[in-house]
Amino acid sequence: MNIIQLSERIIVNKDWATLLFVMAIAVVALNKTIFSIRFNEFIKLGYSDKYNKVYKDTNNLLSWFTISMFVIQLISFSFFILLLLSYFNYTKVDNYITYIQIITFLFVFILSKFLIEKIIATVINSESLVDKFNLIKVNYRAFLGFVLLPINIVMYYNFWPIKEVFFIILSVFLLYNLFTYYFLVKTFQKMILSKLFYFILYLCALEIVPYYFMYYWVTKN
Repeated sequence: MNIIQLSERIIVNKDWATLLFVMAIAVVALNKTIFSIRFNEFIKLGYSDKYNKVYKDTNNLLSWFTISMFVIQLISFSFFILLLLSYFNYTKVDNYITYIQIITFLFVFILSKFLIEKIIATVINSESLVDKFNLIKVNYRAFLGFVLLPINIVMYYNFWPIKEVFFIILSVFLLYNLFTYYFLVKTFQKMILSKLFYFILYLCALEIVPYYFMYYWVTKN
């Protein structure tokens, strides 16, 4: 007599991720339509700093374009972290609860860091310099999130179990951030030299220590 073995059918629900990806693409398409000239300059940030020179007014930090691209950055970075954690078997790639935790943590971390920078800038009387720093950092990281979005989509639906892919992306992210700081120092060289001590303090307290503690917390927990 043949024995029929029944195996549980595992259904992976990725509808929530599809919805987020569609929303992100819709925001990009909307920005391209409404802010066509600005968008065309924005996508050249990988090899040109013209965008930063044209849109250097710190009021752009609260513009619709900047805020919407920041949302794209949050969605994109959170998906990449989810993919990374799922690759190392810390969670499942379709676990929307983990994704909500990641994107919430990122948002709170970035917002807290931004507010602390504003407070310190007011104390040391360097609001203008810090605001310009933040604007350029937001622009470059929004560009990274924009570039990472299609990569996330491909990796999410056709998961590549290749460790090198993650390390290449992380290496590019690190090099791009180093390039960002090089551009900042080059652009505001005179202002930085006039307040060199505060600048070094700023780098250590707000650009190195927070990321170190975040890395320590993730690796230990």
